[in-house]
Amino acid sequence: MNSSAALLRESTDDGVVLVVDDDHDVRRALSGLFRSVGLASESFTSGEELLAHDFPDQPICIVLDVRLRGASGLDLQSHLNRAGKSASIVFISGYGDVPMTVAAMKAGAVNFIAKPFREQDLLDAVNEALQRDRDRRQASSQTQQLRERLDALTGREREVMKLLVHGLMNKEVADQLGISQATVKIYRGQAMRKMQARTFAELILMAQALGMVTPGTGSGGDGDPDTEAD
Repeated sequence: MNSSAALLRESTDDGVVLVVDDDHDVRRALSGLFRSVGLASESFTSGEELLAHDFPDQPICIVLDVRLRGASGLDLQSHLNRAGKSASIVFISGYGDVPMTVAAMKAGAVNFIAKPFREQDLLDAVNEALQRDRDRRQASSQTQQLRERLDALTGREREVMKLLVHGLMNKEVADQLGISQATVKIYRGQAMRKMQARTFAELILMAQALGMVTPGTGSGGDGDPDTEAD
């Protein structure tokens, strides 16, 4: 088995496939399949062995045999979820266990493939899983950037922003905070500049991404308080 350092050296933005199966022949065949299409791959004999390794900072798909010696594939999935180790999982199994399939999918598995399977079916499932993880990582990175911008706001700027994105007009914000409408506009402009929002509608979308306001609530239309009332 390759070392973690070797895995990191060969990993690319295309993603990494981590194979967990207690059958040596299966591990070797699957790793060879993924490498043949240009995907970095590492194999593990058990969930415990996988958990002992640090995950590479790349899109990850775990191809996981549902029935392993020791902790089962479902146990490993549950452990990863509890530990906050996000990864897209494709289960493989030689058993047509419907309840197990349902449990795996409800817990976030991308696919559940029964043995024997076509290589292309597995590759399709792995590519879908990698794309999901890629999308998740991109969304997480964007949200982190927004959180950093939000942290740069002063307390008053954040207060004004929160009230405005919830649909209050400048006058209502001014009355609630005991400041002038002109001051509200100053704080709003500062908040938009620091959040890098080109329009007030974009600021609302950022607030939604940060969980400050629920999509579908708050300001309607473009929501710009200047177009509502001053």
